[in-house]
Amino acid sequence: MSGKEISIAGKDGTFMGYLATPTGGSGPGVVVIQEVFGVNLWLRTVADWLARQGYMALAPDLFWRLDPGIQLDPTVEAEFNKGLELFGKFDVDKGVEDIQATISTLRKMPGCNGKVGNLGFCLGGLLSYLTAARTDADASVGYYGVGIDNLLGEAEKIKSPTILHIARDDGFVPPESQAKVEAAMKDHTNVTTYAYEGANHGFCRETDKNHYKADAAKLAHERTLELFKSALA
Repeated sequence: MSGKEISIAGKDGTFMGYLATPTGGSGPGVVVIQEVFGVNLWLRTVADWLARQGYMALAPDLFWRLDPGIQLDPTVEAEFNKGLELFGKFDVDKGVEDIQATISTLRKMPGCNGKVGNLGFCLGGLLSYLTAARTDADASVGYYGVGIDNLLGEAEKIKSPTILHIARDDGFVPPESQAKVEAAMKDHTNVTTYAYEGANHGFCRETDKNHYKADAAKLAHERTLELFKSALA
């Protein structure tokens, strides 16, 4: 398994992506969608983890129009606030276009079996949901996505298997927002929601002791890998 930065050609320009490749050099593709903290060290470890599971994992720099290459540490208050500031300026629609470009890049890569899924956290959780609705991804997984309740009309366009992991004690997604999402997806053929009691926003981030919840992260990742195994083979 090895990781490196590559260039991804998008509609509006070229941007960086961190690519982690399995030891064997081949496998299905997975786009790893960032939080508001850029393609930072933690996100790269997620890509590395997926590579160890046999996936070609590519994390695109979706903030390239705002602050190319930025990497923030959410445990540092000033950097956390910078992430929120960038989130406020971020064009979600352009982000989904960049994700489609990343999917297309992965599909054509030597070693990729042609199937490409995605997973994302926080902002990336929202983008994963929109990726399921607007792109040709083969499977999508959103972790504690923010603002999905404001875009529930997109769900009718989701044709591939999708998981939404919900943090029950999410400080950024209040209970009423969670309830709207769960109600809207309850009878959706292609979308499954899972809620994690006692889990806060960012519960998968091992580097953040205030938010990490090991048991919830383990279960969520197991469910994610189960979906990828069936949908991307």
